[in-house]
Amino acid sequence: MVIVFDFDRTLIDGDSDRWVVENMGLTHLFNQLRPTLPWNALMDRMMEELHSQGKTVEQIAECLMDVPLHPKTISAVQSAHDLGCDLKVVSDANQFYIETILKHHRLYRCFSEGLVIEQIQASMSETGKSRFIYLGDGRGDYCPTLKLDKGDHVMPRKGFPLWDCLLSDPNLLKADCHEWSNGEELESILLQLIEKIYKE
Repeated sequence: MVIVFDFDRTLIDGDSDRWVVENMGLTHLFNQLRPTLPWNALMDRMMEELHSQGKTVEQIAECLMDVPLHPKTISAVQSAHDLGCDLKVVSDANQFYIETILKHHRLYRCFSEGLVIEQIQASMSETGKSRFIYLGDGRGDYCPTLKLDKGDHVMPRKGFPLWDCLLSDPNLLKADCHEWSNGEELESILLQLIEKIYKE
């Protein structure tokens, strides 16, 4: 069983890029440049600014350690890993941010590498049929969820863009859909699904 997590607003409650911007005093510059630059270029510019202020990688890592992770999300990840599930992060978030935050919460060891969904499915189809559970929140999670099969499950965060997209045309989705709002719901639904799949 493969469980795929998006990172920002799914595994963590907020957005890791914005967290660094706000907590390292870059909000004014960020707001000034936001209309003029695509997101990745904007984030590169933020990193340049931190560098020019003499901020170190260690200081950025320290800032990331305060990123809120719901305790129930932490225990859900640990439980799923202990039950033998293969956990992956699929995200366009900064790799350094993801690793730093997961290591800080002692969750890094629970995850195997993050790949795009087609690569995961291709590598799985060689080893026989795996069941997928996909957790996400954003528009970028929509296409991967449409690639899931009957018997797979998608867990969109309620009130976020992925949830809206799936609601707008439910017939496009082959997987079963289970919405969640917070860490408690994430843990309870995820563990029920794991148990259900193992029983099948």
